[in-house]
Amino acid sequence: MPRRLPPLTALPAFDAAARHLSFSKAAGELNLTHGAVSRAIRNIEDRLGIQLFDRGTRSVRLTAVGAAYAAEVGKALDQIAAATIAATPDRSTRILNVSTSDGFAGRWLVPRLHRFHRANPDIDVRLATSGVLADFVSDGIDISIRYGRGGYSGVTAEFLADEEVFPVCSPELLQGEHPLRQPDDLRHHKLIHDAFRIDWATWLEQAGVEGIDPTRGVRFDSATFAVEAAVHGEGVLLGRSALVSADLAAGRLVRPFDLALKSAASYYVVYPEGALRQKKIRAFRDWLFAEVAADWIDANKSG
Repeated sequence: MPRRLPPLTALPAFDAAARHLSFSKAAGELNLTHGAVSRAIRNIEDRLGIQLFDRGTRSVRLTAVGAAYAAEVGKALDQIAAATIAATPDRSTRILNVSTSDGFAGRWLVPRLHRFHRANPDIDVRLATSGVLADFVSDGIDISIRYGRGGYSGVTAEFLADEEVFPVCSPELLQGEHPLRQPDDLRHHKLIHDAFRIDWATWLEQAGVEGIDPTRGVRFDSATFAVEAAVHGEGVLLGRSALVSADLAAGRLVRPFDLALKSAASYYVVYPEGALRQKKIRAFRDWLFAEVAADWIDANKSG
């Protein structure tokens, strides 16, 4: 029996309009006119004999049946996109497009990338950094390392590593006029801030330290610059474990205190469903997990 299907070319317009709750924004995303999006959705409604949107003068909203239909259509389009990526032979060649955040790229991935290249000389990595989640179809990304709480829809997401936050500084600050020996000694040193969710106020409270202004010091939007400032002795940073691990291992940074706070978010390796059928993606994914395992072993040896 043939499948009962809607006009398939109209589904992307419906999906975009359902996500944005706007025909105009859907048109902008798909590079279509407002009228073309409206006609595509009307075509689906006429074919199925249902109303997908309640149309107001300046707004639209999904009907109950429209919302349920949009959820299933979105999943189906994600699966089609993932299958298309996995099946495209041109993407199975030597270029691997990786997406992650600026901080993770600069402080964790790039210092180790030479080991991947040494083991996989036939694969060329192209690294894209952004705070925005990558789109595997429109951005041409093969695999991504994302920081969050998981639950990414339409893709495979594997837990990679937890994140802890703890003070780090240059070894020079353990000596001098005001050596860092206990948390209360932080009152004599500049605090370095980045844009992370756990801040100095939280750590100082957990450490039982009073009388220190947690907002003072130097602030960076970039975690990379914040770590670099700590390496050069500019002050004490609340270091994120993944982003300071290489500097701790090399002795450029030290942990003056033991107290660490666990973040609610973690790192995940994310890729389209079925993407591991491509050798380059599978190789990079396996290498990531091997590097994290090596980090864990090194951290426990030093501990």
